[in-house]
Amino acid sequence: MDYVVMDSPVGPLTIGADSEFLHSITFGRETLQGRIASDNPVLAEVVRQLQSYFSGRLRRFDLPLKPDGTPFQLEVWHELEKIPYGETISYGALACRIGKPKAARAVGAANHSNPIPIVIPCHRVIGSDGKMVGYGGGLPIKEALLKLERLALAQAAV
Repeated sequence: MDYVVMDSPVGPLTIGADSEFLHSITFGRETLQGRIASDNPVLAEVVRQLQSYFSGRLRRFDLPLKPDGTPFQLEVWHELEKIPYGETISYGALACRIGKPKAARAVGAANHSNPIPIVIPCHRVIGSDGKMVGYGGGLPIKEALLKLERLALAQAAV
């Protein structure tokens, strides 16, 4: 596995990829079991797309993903990718979308285990009362990502 640490508006991101797939994005600088790579084309493309996302120009990532998880987690993460840029849904609504309406807590646990945040947009899932709840990177980062997306949409509408 190759890694790169990228500075972003929400702090440093440690990105892990092999020669074919993006495997992880972690908030902060991580202790790495691999090599820091500047020559990995997958990492270069991830950084390019994340920079474009943070500048408000990219609304949908187009990256080769390979998150490691259970079949249930993979199902939840795949559904997360369908949430439109700048929009939010509740954990309960996400559970209904995957055909498991009583699994809101399990959906929340799967969100928390998402190894590729931002690209797989778990930050777009909120509590049923509309409040910000739970985020692996911390609620301030979740709020910042949603604010960034809403601001980009508002600027595009002008």
